[in-house]
Amino acid sequence: MARPRDNRQRDLLRASLDQIINLQHPLVQLADKIDWQFLDRRFASVCAAGPGQPGLPTRLVAGMFILKHAENLSDEVLCARWVENPYYQYFCGELSFCHELPFERSSMTRWRQRLGEDQLVALLQESLSVAHKTGAIESKDLERVAVDTTVQPKAIAHPTDARLVHRALVKLVALARRHGVTLRQSYLRVAKRAAIMVGRYSHAHQFKRAGKALRFLRTRLGRVIRDIHRKIKGQPELMPRFAPLLDLAIKVRHQDHRQRGPKVYSLHAPEVECIGKGKARAPYEFGCKVSIATPVTTPKGGQFVLHAKALHGNPFDGHTLGPVVKDLERVTGVEPRRIHVDKGYRGHNHPEKFRVWISGQVRRVTAVIKREMKRRAAVEPVIGHLKAEHRMGRNYLKGRDGDRINAVLAAAGYNFHLLLRWFAELLCALFQLAALRAGSPSFV
Repeated sequence: MARPRDNRQRDLLRASLDQIINLQHPLVQLADKIDWQFLDRRFASVCAAGPGQPGLPTRLVAGMFILKHAENLSDEVLCARWVENPYYQYFCGELSFCHELPFERSSMTRWRQRLGEDQLVALLQESLSVAHKTGAIESKDLERVAVDTTVQPKAIAHPTDARLVHRALVKLVALARRHGVTLRQSYLRVAKRAAIMVGRYSHAHQFKRAGKALRFLRTRLGRVIRDIHRKIKGQPELMPRFAPLLDLAIKVRHQDHRQRGPKVYSLHAPEVECIGKGKARAPYEFGCKVSIATPVTTPKGGQFVLHAKALHGNPFDGHTLGPVVKDLERVTGVEPRRIHVDKGYRGHNHPEKFRVWISGQVRRVTAVIKREMKRRAAVEPVIGHLKAEHRMGRNYLKGRDGDRINAVLAAAGYNFHLLLRWFAELLCALFQLAALRAGSPSFV
């Protein structure tokens, strides 16, 4: 694909955006502070000169990603609001008001896949750069950080053996019909009834009957698997199409909820992991682990997210600290002097062990460090906001790449949301100052 284009010109027959909007609006102020040239250089690195239609303008793509996660909107709702909201259009670089979307909604998915985590980190870096330029955060806030991990749940149903076996059977039968493979018997009707009865027997604590119905389900799934193997044998064009789903179905049929090691928790998202964080309300969560880093100080603009990274394989928290801090230095350009973590990081692998302070530690604790250790818990509400308001609470993006992309975009959206609030507060302060100078009472 050729380099992104940006040949937008003012339309004489349409209203100019800077004449119909309030130029003091926080979105307008934020748009003027962002270094769009920096994002253009980063995003254009995935494009190469050659034939084909040039990509969308970089500012349009970056602006849509920022608005999506700052306002907690889906792709469909964001595209609908973009057509209605002139501030959204100005933020994305439009000169005149547009009455229709200049791209297909699926372009956002393609751009996410094309950029990946490595390039989308530029949005997080730019959010911190704008915060530093506007005084919302200072350099000293980047030197003392708190690091913690959380779970980014995937958009899957709660996995049970009966549900997984039934879904595997349904998907195999549908795939066979789609490719014209005639099965001896589909078992769809009796399998659905058996899956319902497993849930009813389990709810009534009749586990022997539930086990019998589950064995019935597994037997029918095995019959369908063997029937498909016989029918597609000797047809090389069908083998690659059935192989991934057959492998998952075989794993689902033979796995047990008591077994240890990797298991399949979802057929459409086999990368999902089962993670236990010791919560009473949710003993187990299904998704991937994410590391979050914030300042332990109190920046003027709020608790910004300095780093966010999805970690697959359900690693021990202490084993993630070394790589996370190294990546944090690359993102912020500042080497952390003190790192505060909870007791889950005991036995960490950070090379500078005297820079790491664990909750409850007594040795080498001064009055200043003790105050910072009390501030370590400030990372917890930040995680709560990321999940509740910036799309980390349920990840809808596909695959492990989607997990990593969603974590970075959620952190960037949270930071830009803080910046919008920061600009609104500055605007209120200016109005109050103007009112005081004029000698009139302030109503702000």
